[in-house]
Order: sequence, then C-alpha cells, then structure tokens
Amino acid sequence: MQSPARARFAAVVTAPEESIDLAEAALLIAADEYDAERRAPRAATEVADYVDRYLRELDQLATAAGNRIDAVVTARRPLALIDYLAGECGFRGNQDDYYDRRNSYLNDVLDRRLGIPITLALVYIEVGRRVGLDIQGVGFPGHFLALHQSSDRESQTIIDPFFGIALDEEGCADRLRAVAGPDAAFDPSLLSVASTTQILVRMLANLKMIHLRSKNLERALACCERTLLVIPDLPTELRDRAALYLQLECFDAARRDLERFLEIAPHHESAELVHGELVKLRADGPALH
Repeated sequence: MQSPARARFAAVVTAPEESIDLAEAALLIAADEYDAERRAPRAATEVADYVDRYLRELDQLATAAGNRIDAVVTARRPLALIDYLAGECGFRGNQDDYYDRRNSYLNDVLDRRLGIPITLALVYIEVGRRVGLDIQGVGFPGHFLALHQSSDRESQTIIDPFFGIALDEEGCADRLRAVAGPDAAFDPSLLSVASTTQILVRMLANLKMIHLRSKNLERALACCERTLLVIPDLPTELRDRAALYLQLECFDAARRDLERFLEIAPHHESAELVHGELVKLRADGPALH
C-alpha cells in the first residue's frame, strides 16, 4: 500500500501538465524519502502540514525578493533575483559534498541553502513565479540551468543557480565542455525549456543515481516507481526498474517490466539485451516469485 506521501505525489503528478505544482511534487518526493528512511510513513495530515510549511517558506522568500525586484528596472529584475537568492540568502551549490542526498530534497535545500543545480533552479523558478518573473528550467547537459525571457522575447537571462550567476553563451559553452569534454560544441537548442514532468523525471534520476552510488537498491527502486507515476510506461525506466528487481530477486516483477519494455519499445537500442535477459529469466521459471 502506498504511503500518504506517495499517494499524494501520485495525485499531484497525474494532473494535466499545466496543473502540476512543481514545488509540491518536489516536497512530496522528499517526504516519501524521509518516510522510507525512518520506515514510518507520516499520516496524510502530517504530510499536508509539512508541504504547507515549505510552500510558506517559498512565499516568504518571494515577498522579500519582490521588494528588491520592484526597485529596479524591468531588464535587471532577473539579475536582482540572483542577487537576492544567491547574495543575500546564500543559496549555492554544495561543492563540498555534491552527492549528499539532502541536496536533492527541496525542504533541505530551503533549510540549508545548499543544493545541486536542479533543486536550486527549482527555488528560482518558484520564487520567480511568485514575483511575476517567468523563470523556466533548462535541461542543459550535466548542469541544470534556469532561463528568463523578456516578454517581447528579444532578450534572455541564463541563470546558473549552482554558482549564483548569470551566463552568456560562452559561459554555457564552458559548462558544456566541463561535462562533455573539450571538443563539445555548444548549440542554442541546448537551452530548450524543460517541462514540469521533465524536471521531476530528472530530479528523480539524480536521486536514483545517488542511491545506486550508496548501493541502496530499495531506495533506487522507489525513484523508479515515482518516475513511472510521472510518466507511465517510460521504457528506460521500466528497464531500469527491472534491473533493480533482478538484484532484489523479485523475478516475476522483473519479467513483467522486461516484457512491457519490449512491447512498447521493440526497436530501442537496448532491446536486444533486454530480450536476452528475458529469455534467461523465463528459462529460470521455477525460481520466479
């Protein structure tokens, strides 16, 4: 049975894309994670109180940010937001312990003012929205960014929340080369806006990687399950969940995921490997459970 936090997350992310509350969904990921860590799910009312507390924190940040932003000319307002969140509030990337799982939990990011690019970008998105700045997430390779475009689409501000600075295209190219190698070529298409579901899926992918690094298979599995609530039948996530099921010796569940993967993505580049795994799994039929 789903915990109250997981059930509420499912209700939030199955709404139409434009109705998904990104901050609430992110907070519910953290709530579900902490419930799993304590092995003691909170009641629905406790989850609601927890979410409301941190949504109010975002409201308070926005109230203070609005006072600064209203005092500058329109073109400088995104820069004023950076100055406030990074300069005054101290939101910054955790360069000392990048893979600390707390960097992926929005409540901890708000409490500690430390995070990774995507969770820090979420703070900019949510505070920006509350003060009338349309800040969007950008699924830049290896280093999530945020973007503000002027209402006339004539100018844009590229925000690197991890370092609390604005970037030009050369700065973006530097970021790309840092993660993809010195020969990587920057293209403006890499600054495409990420949808709410894409942001959530990327957050969960980061968190899954953190759990895999620490060999916590059950927590990694929970990330797969949440991702499949966001995008049901996402082929690569079915494949990854099957791999985790196999390691956890949940063979029948693994078989179902592998079969579903091949049903919906028969021409995927990993389909041959998946088929081989499925053949082996079926051959070991008596061990299924």
